[in-house]
Amino acid sequence: MQANTHSPLFNKRIFWDVEFDAIDFDKKAAFVIERVFQRGDVDDIRTCRRYYGDGKIETVLTNAKWMPLAAIYLACALFSNELTDYKCYNTAQSNPTHWMY
Repeated sequence: MQANTHSPLFNKRIFWDVEFDAIDFDKKAAFVIERVFQRGDVDDIRTCRRYYGDGKIETVLTNAKWMPLAAIYLACALFSNELTDYKCYNTAQSNPTHWMY
């Protein structure tokens, strides 16, 4: 992690269900990274990459328990890895849903 003395500037709508001012961006890095990739826009993702670095983000996202498929595809494009590198993708493939008629 970088030695930033200030917090990153994310849009508060991403963290609508928690007290935004009380978030410790260093201790809760996994929560913040997953939430930004699930609900953030391009500027939020850029801010996240500058604050945490690609190595930390890739580690967190590959070990995430759940992420939307669009976020997984974005992470694959950013970090040049495969869908099967993501734990949440493998879990979803092993638990198929019912066919929609």
